[in-house]
Amino acid sequence: MSKPSIGHIGFLTPGNYPAADPLAGLEKTLRLLEHGEALGFNSAWVRQRHLEPGISSATAFLAAASQRTRRIQLGTAVIPIGYESPYRLAEDLSTVDVLSGGRLNIGLSAGRPLHAELIGPLAFDGDWETYDFSHQRVLRFVENLRSPFVGDETTRIKTPFGPQRPRLQPHAKGLTERVWYGGGSLRSAAWAGQNGFNLLIGNVTTGEGTDDFFVAQARQLETYRVAGGGDRRVALGRVIVPLDSADARTRQRYLDYAAGRHERTLTPQGERRTLFAQDIVGTSEQILERLFADPILPHVRELRLELPYEFEDEEYRQIVGDFSARIAPELGWQPQGEIETNAPPALAQTGAA
Repeated sequence: MSKPSIGHIGFLTPGNYPAADPLAGLEKTLRLLEHGEALGFNSAWVRQRHLEPGISSATAFLAAASQRTRRIQLGTAVIPIGYESPYRLAEDLSTVDVLSGGRLNIGLSAGRPLHAELIGPLAFDGDWETYDFSHQRVLRFVENLRSPFVGDETTRIKTPFGPQRPRLQPHAKGLTERVWYGGGSLRSAAWAGQNGFNLLIGNVTTGEGTDDFFVAQARQLETYRVAGGGDRRVALGRVIVPLDSADARTRQRYLDYAAGRHERTLTPQGERRTLFAQDIVGTSEQILERLFADPILPHVRELRLELPYEFEDEEYRQIVGDFSARIAPELGWQPQGEIETNAPPALAQTGAA
């Protein structure tokens, strides 16, 4: 098996906070992104979650993060587009990309979003169950990001600056090249490849014709590339928890965490036959042994460290610190240095997958 050659390292944080004090938790997450930038990480990603004490608006959070960081790429992993207006979301994320100097990566998912039976009546007018949750919403969103003129050649709107041809503003040039789709099935992988999206894959996937997580994910990656994604970026996510600089109590907490999640990795779960990869917990030497045995890793150039939901800020800092210092360099990675923030991130900050 070929050795991994990872040129881009990112991390994905859940952005948890105490329900009674959201500011404290959100501020800690902003500082974690600053810390990750100081360690040389190429990208930092945030989950968007609804009805939980976590980041419910990745757009608003990353707007703040764009002003607290200078070099690190910022990403959403992922925004369920079913709850969003493809036009208004394009306006908001274009604004964030401009504020960041062209550092934004947009991860999306389609389909009926989580908690639709609770949020649907609050978010939509009329019969929300007939609402369009399809991939077409993603395509409409991306077309809006391109900022085409609205109307025909004679269409003008009145503005304080005089008559203008209407288009989505601000136009964030290059942002459409940094749109990602969260793939976890053969169908979604093929669709992402056919439509020119970058691909996010992680430690959860769908078992189609196999009970083996790695076989399923390898088939999806091959499907994506055959369908047209051969020259696009692919970011692989894994839950990785190094023990090296943790104290004894914290080490035991990490080991108990992994043990509590092990059973779900043994067989497909639920009607959709969801497969889970095992969490990679251990010393840096043990983790590297597991990563070198990962059959997917040699086929990507970008690795995303997925931080567990249940941990505290100081534990996240220990994990990203140990990972960047002890593990990532052994995968071929070098810390990110100073760059011009208005340079295209896919060229200045990463190697193409």
